[in-house]
Amino acid sequence: MFKFILNTIPRPLLIKASYWVRPFVALYLKGSKYTDPIDGRSFRKFLPYGYQSQRKNALSPSTFSLERHRLLWLYLKNKTSFFSAKLKVLHIAPEQCFLKIFKKQKNLDYITADLYSPIADVKADICNLPFANNSFDVVFCNHVLEHIEDDKKAMSELYRVLKPGGMGIFQVPQDLNREKTYEDFTITDSKERAKHFGQYDHVRVYGRDYFNKLRVAGFTVKEVDYTQIIDKSLLEKFCLSEGEILPVCTK
Repeated sequence: MFKFILNTIPRPLLIKASYWVRPFVALYLKGSKYTDPIDGRSFRKFLPYGYQSQRKNALSPSTFSLERHRLLWLYLKNKTSFFSAKLKVLHIAPEQCFLKIFKKQKNLDYITADLYSPIADVKADICNLPFANNSFDVVFCNHVLEHIEDDKKAMSELYRVLKPGGMGIFQVPQDLNREKTYEDFTITDSKERAKHFGQYDHVRVYGRDYFNKLRVAGFTVKEVDYTQIIDKSLLEKFCLSEGEILPVCTK
């Protein structure tokens, strides 16, 4: 019965489900084949997830992290001082799989912001952030810019509030087979946006030129394919997307 109920819940709704759902899902899928590196728990399978099409083993049953979250976590843990250095951090549209963990980090002065999210500390428009210049050592803004029509303004704001020498990571849905970003603001119908851009509330699909857009905003950008460094067996165990690029930006 539980399996039937689980399989009938739309996956995009699962990620927004109340916290009480997670223990039951995690218990049902408990195993050893796959591991969520964020909390170290293992499962016989992860949940499928996707809007247009379902990706197998994408959504962790315990943290509800997706591939991009687990990749970012591993990069921060293994390649940065994020969990040890004294840092002032701005997190735009904070992901629930990170929120409690980052808030508990004693080394972090951690501030979250979003225009609509009820879990954010500060209500803020990414195109007009209410923070002084050079305020933050680290800025996260992941899977947000594809929702923003004036993404140039948003990028300039992210650059403005980042301290010189600071680090920003700004993940987006990206088609690396596409040279140039595709956008068309005359497309406003949710079904048409899903058809053209992959999701009902997206306004573009970023291509390989995304990194240069960040450079134009002022950032120095490293296109980090951290999946090439991780052992192949761990790519499968952690359910990562091979070839996903982390845009690691500095000012």
